[in-house]
Amino acid sequence: MNVQAPATTPRPAAGSRPAMADGDIHPCLAQASDILPYLPTRWQRHMQSFGILPRHGYQSGPAYPKGQPDAARRDAWPPGGRPGSDLGFMQRQHLDPNNVALGVLNVIAPAAGAAQNLDFSAALARALNEWQVAEWTSKDSRLKGSVVVPYEDAQAAAAEIRHWAGHKDFVQVLLLSRTAEPLGQRRYWPIYEAAQEAGLPVGVHAFGYGGYPVTGGGWPSFYIEEMVGHAQACQAQLTSLVIEGVFERFPRLRLVLIEAGFAWLPAHAWRLDKVWSRLREETPHLRRKPSAYIRDHVWLTTQPMEEPERKRHLNDVIEWIGADRLVFATDYPHWDYDDPAWSLPVPLEGAARQGFFLDNARALYGLA
Repeated sequence: MNVQAPATTPRPAAGSRPAMADGDIHPCLAQASDILPYLPTRWQRHMQSFGILPRHGYQSGPAYPKGQPDAARRDAWPPGGRPGSDLGFMQRQHLDPNNVALGVLNVIAPAAGAAQNLDFSAALARALNEWQVAEWTSKDSRLKGSVVVPYEDAQAAAAEIRHWAGHKDFVQVLLLSRTAEPLGQRRYWPIYEAAQEAGLPVGVHAFGYGGYPVTGGGWPSFYIEEMVGHAQACQAQLTSLVIEGVFERFPRLRLVLIEAGFAWLPAHAWRLDKVWSRLREETPHLRRKPSAYIRDHVWLTTQPMEEPERKRHLNDVIEWIGADRLVFATDYPHWDYDDPAWSLPVPLEGAARQGFFLDNARALYGLA
């Protein structure tokens, strides 16, 4: 969490910290016009004249304005830009002092995949991917991009994945968790086919504009409900992917759930198994119980880190999920950033700690 450690608590010196991976870093445009050079002339004019029409009922801005502008740490604003928009500032504040050896970029704003105009969605996705290479990954080899796709147009999304397949600077495909329909629906299957073909995991990051509230009963009253709802959205998406048979159809597909926590997963899997055991006749396409697909196909980033009152309970959760299925993440530069020096509330030693902070990510993204 974005809480300053007490001044009396010694902080490990930057040079003494082991190398780590960060599975969720958010780069940002300094200003909206910075993407224009990467768009064809037609779409430059479109963006300047009409902007991005997202799939929700609000005229502008997020449904729940964040307590901090851009949901950012107060100290994450570089001179003359927005949080996450300045590579040099990010290097000095985060990558270098935390000894980040691998940083995975997840572009969630602008939300290209959530644009209502599908042709513009595809053009904006391509522009954001080219921007990632030009402004980030080509300038710092520690950083790897996520392929932004127009996921509401699965054929266009598959084409974007194949365009970047084999590119050394991209390590996963990026979707957002609030889509127009549950992600297990067959309309999205071309995305998974292309991702499996390219050997890229599919990352599903919290947020997005699918056109519907985060709850099943309407719009919440408070920002805290929006924040807690991220996990609920990812639970629903995971259920859809498992029950619709996506992992049965695409046996080499890897799924990464990003910024939705992870402690909810064991109970969710138990409930799925219990109900499926009584209703399995409805889903003859599933040859194994839901938890078996989850164990084989699902990874999760650790931020936001759950902090139970009895710390040993977190050990129990990690044991069920599998320590090798967790990818450490900070969510830099956002306000709920998890500082790697303080965020892990339970002790991990040796290979387990090395895996948690670095090796799991390297193995998942094929960079070991």
